[in-house]
Amino acid sequence: MLRSSALEAISLTTYAGKLLATDALNTHDVVDPDVVLVPLTPVPGREEIPVLVPPAQLRKRSMASVEGRAILIHALAHIELNAIDLGLDIVWRFSGMPDQFYRDWIHIAKEEAYHFRLLSEHLNGLGYRYGDFPAHNGLWEMAEKTRDDLLARLALVPRTLEARGLDASVPIRDKLKQVGDSKAAAILDIILRDEIGHVAVGNHWYKYLCAQRGLDPVSTYALLAKQYNAPRLRGPFNLDARRAAGFDEAELAALQSQG
Repeated sequence: MLRSSALEAISLTTYAGKLLATDALNTHDVVDPDVVLVPLTPVPGREEIPVLVPPAQLRKRSMASVEGRAILIHALAHIELNAIDLGLDIVWRFSGMPDQFYRDWIHIAKEEAYHFRLLSEHLNGLGYRYGDFPAHNGLWEMAEKTRDDLLARLALVPRTLEARGLDASVPIRDKLKQVGDSKAAAILDIILRDEIGHVAVGNHWYKYLCAQRGLDPVSTYALLAKQYNAPRLRGPFNLDARRAAGFDEAELAALQSQG
């Protein structure tokens, strides 16, 4: 059963085990969409590494140094590991959606695992390992806030926090190129390509629920962002990537008016 398997995978405490379990998920398995699942242990399962701290306590170093690039790559790897948990969590937690909803998010979780491996291997090549630097828990904190509301989860995780990556990827990639790290820049291009698709999935299912409930997507998003205290998004925005990810012109206009 696909959703039960997703719960088993997210419950694993080691990231190596979670990666293997995510790889093993089969999108062709029976979905069991109407089953209400209850985890036996707190999710997500987490190792004690890396140490989690508030964002303000994270170290910042120039990308011109190897350590500075390693800190950046480590932060990106941590985002991808969180994204695996987010993909698995939305599958097991929320029942009653069409089968394709669950298959979409399993596919996304598997791609996030691929991204994590790319970044982790590059980090190893720089002489460091995942867990060598502190990280923050911002992505998962929003998942916790929206654990009882699928519409809010879709609005504020893929369409808000993860969509910020569409805006940030190109400037980060360009800086990596400038300091001669062409391998890391190429990894960022792969991630941007895939993340456009991930955000598009979030947009599709957010608008599906809005249509099902007779809600306007733009005004509903504004209400949810206020209700859940979502971060205020500021430009510059990668409008081409956002359009490719399914944001329409009304949504982009509302985004730019607040940024």
